[in-house]
Amino acid sequence: MEEESITGLASLVGLSAIISSLCCLPSVIWVLFAGSSAIVAADSLSNDLYYSSFRYLLYSISIMMLIIGLIIYFRNRGICTLDDAKKNQRRVINTILGTFTITLIVYLIWNYLILEILGIGLGLPWEDSAFWNN
Repeated sequence: MEEESITGLASLVGLSAIISSLCCLPSVIWVLFAGSSAIVAADSLSNDLYYSSFRYLLYSISIMMLIIGLIIYFRNRGICTLDDAKKNQRRVINTILGTFTITLIVYLIWNYLILEILGIGLGLPWEDSAFWNN
């Protein structure tokens, strides 16, 4: 049962981190499939998505997805009412804090390390704005 619950939360965390990074992921995929001819357009797309309000919309969708996923997770484990949540208060709080913390860490590693290195390797002009150059 514990392995099943970790698998369910792991997929929730991973999907939430990918949704949060959708401002940069399309550019990398575009250059990956279209080649070097799409570098300028992909960089423009990533700048438009990253520096607009669309990024905050993605963050909001990701947080809402985590909240709904945690509600479904707890309901599947028999914590359906506030009284049940009070009885299992420590478990509920630890699971929520752990899930949000791990999601944030996965997002930071995925977006600012893996996608950054992959984008630079594919030729996107992100090296000047990389976090290790600041």
